[in-house]
Amino acid sequence: MAGAAERLIFNDDVSRDLELLEYGLDPSLDSPLLPNAAVMTALQNLVRLATQLCGAPFGVVNIISAGHQHQIGAWGVDPGVCSREDSMCAKVFLSREKTVVPDASQDPRFASSPFVTGEIGRVRFYASVPLEAASGFVPGTLCVFSETAQVLSPGQVDMLEVLAKQVVELLELQHRTAQLDRTHAELKESNARLAAFAGRVSHDLRTPLTTMLGYLELLQDDPKIQTVPGAADDLEKIDASGRRMLGMLDDVLNYSRIGGGIQPQYASLRTAVSEAMWDLGMNDQNMVEVQDLTVHADRGQLRTLLQNLLSNARNYPSPHRDLHIRISGTSNYHGSTVFIADNGKGIAPEDRAKVLEPLVRLHREGDGAGTGLGLATCSSIAKAHGGELTLSETPGGGTTVAVSFPAG
Repeated sequence: MAGAAERLIFNDDVSRDLELLEYGLDPSLDSPLLPNAAVMTALQNLVRLATQLCGAPFGVVNIISAGHQHQIGAWGVDPGVCSREDSMCAKVFLSREKTVVPDASQDPRFASSPFVTGEIGRVRFYASVPLEAASGFVPGTLCVFSETAQVLSPGQVDMLEVLAKQVVELLELQHRTAQLDRTHAELKESNARLAAFAGRVSHDLRTPLTTMLGYLELLQDDPKIQTVPGAADDLEKIDASGRRMLGMLDDVLNYSRIGGGIQPQYASLRTAVSEAMWDLGMNDQNMVEVQDLTVHADRGQLRTLLQNLLSNARNYPSPHRDLHIRISGTSNYHGSTVFIADNGKGIAPEDRAKVLEPLVRLHREGDGAGTGLGLATCSSIAKAHGGELTLSETPGGGTTVAVSFPAG
């Protein structure tokens, strides 16, 4: 019973046009509904195949809205629009049964149709198969017809039903594409709002925090403070906490902006690593080994990614060996993959998915300070470029981060 009720909801006139909009087909237009170009070409090829298999000169894919019939794929005729009242397919498509009529002028359902009487056309042979989606929604039909009477063999009818199922697959592809387009647009709008909000919050919090740290620095330089037992240590702790908060504000702002208006271009990995090391004040060239590679990426975001990964390696070293970081990569016609391998503390396999989420820290003994946004930011940068970030264990101990960048 629930399925029957659901089908009635899908196919009544009130909800029909809304459902067609979900498929990316706007029934309010006075011209034929237009699927995307790839789907439209494939539909035309299927209609052509249907006419050849059935030995009929004409074929169409009809989408039936609340008030009209729209031909979105056609062979032998130009696609057009007519009222639903005049449509032959509209009289039978909700039955969900195939209709094969050797001579429509002799069938009481169609004899008075303007497509039969000569007002619009002189259809005699007519065959149609409803296009039923898995949800139960029937957007229209695949039909073939001619101006002379004829019959179809059982095999031809079977093939027409097979082709109708292929048409449904194409319409579902259009449906999913429309859904993805809407989701992408909503995500872009949401990200823009998030970036604007983060910018305002960062500005509103940074100003008083910077002022507080300025006064704190003056207080730390006051000779009288040295005479107060424990005051200098307390002020140093306050200063460190304030600067960590400033760092977190920067991390939150960077995370919210990832993916907004990226401008990929070809960049040298070695140059990007050198710039990131300079930003971090990492002067020990022996600590980092770099293999040069050309990467197609937004230079600013590539630099941010490397800053975060180098900082992570420095913050989580192994207590048993000196830190060493090896940065290398591979490339082919698909794109390039950058590997950042350290010999540090490493990340347990069960924690690797978790640490890629924002604001997640493992709180292990001996870990350095952090906000829990570094790896999440790097993962977002990879996704913004159409790639991905994965974590694995470095042979001998440590973490290897692999970041893929598609070809330009």
